[in-house]
Amino acid sequence: MVVIARVWRGRIAVENETMLKHEIPPSSGYRALMTTAEVAEFLRTKERTIYDMVAKQAIPFTRATGKLLFPRRLIEAWLEAQTESPEASALPMPQIYSGSNDPLLDWALRYSKAGLAVRAGDSSRGLDDLAAGEAMLAGLHLFDPVSDTWNVQAVRNVLSSQSFVLVHWARRTQGLLVAPGNPHDAASLRDCVELGLRFALRSEGSGTQRLLDIQLSRSGLSMADLNIVPGTAHTHADLATMIETDAADCGFGIQAASGALGFVPLVQDDQFDLAMSRRAFFEQPIQRLFSFARSPEFVAQAERLGGYDLSDLGTVVWNG
Repeated sequence: MVVIARVWRGRIAVENETMLKHEIPPSSGYRALMTTAEVAEFLRTKERTIYDMVAKQAIPFTRATGKLLFPRRLIEAWLEAQTESPEASALPMPQIYSGSNDPLLDWALRYSKAGLAVRAGDSSRGLDDLAAGEAMLAGLHLFDPVSDTWNVQAVRNVLSSQSFVLVHWARRTQGLLVAPGNPHDAASLRDCVELGLRFALRSEGSGTQRLLDIQLSRSGLSMADLNIVPGTAHTHADLATMIETDAADCGFGIQAASGALGFVPLVQDDQFDLAMSRRAFFEQPIQRLFSFARSPEFVAQAERLGGYDLSDLGTVVWNG
């Protein structure tokens, strides 16, 4: 018997398709970003119910444009995640890590033999891939200036299903990557502006770029004040390369990527966490990764890279 999922009073019920096949409009008729009225129609419920679900962080939504919107792809993935099915637990999980770039994590994924392929992206992309069932593990470091917290608010907005957890990886030091010896003697973002230094940027959806926006605002500056060079650094290593090859004078990134470059610390508590489903946490790839993270070899690599605080690694930050 074919079944479909339907929202009723904030919960999912499974009904015979023959009863409702003429009532539920096809998803292809809806836009990629739905309004409150559209998502209410899509879920066959009232707008008031949608507002209640948003208030309880019980449904994927975004206010990126200042208006409440619902990505259709994430709503569909959320429905699938909520649907009760005896076969669901038997479905294979994608052996993929998606999300923010972190040198220590990249190294650990290789040497732990976790077996996870790495999909290049950023914090936002990682959460979207995890919500859509296209990744097993997502890394992120997204600061919310309203609540003054890291990552939890972003996870609640996207991974509203109760089947996800957020586990701490490391605290990192973020700051200015500059040429060896810091020839311009830059000590702050304001110095970069006043000296007219050529500034390289990370990708828009990255946690580092969002943190830069916040740091500029707190310094009374904006992105328009920077002398931005062409091109985008998709990873911290890309950023370092742009400075090493004199394509830029400086950029905002983590200490672990500085290598032989100069580094000016600005943020000491950049919190990097890993999001996954509860089921994935007990799968072999994740267990191998966290087991390796307790080894002396891993600790030594963190010390070589620099700028890492591993004291809370493995702590559950958020659980459904």
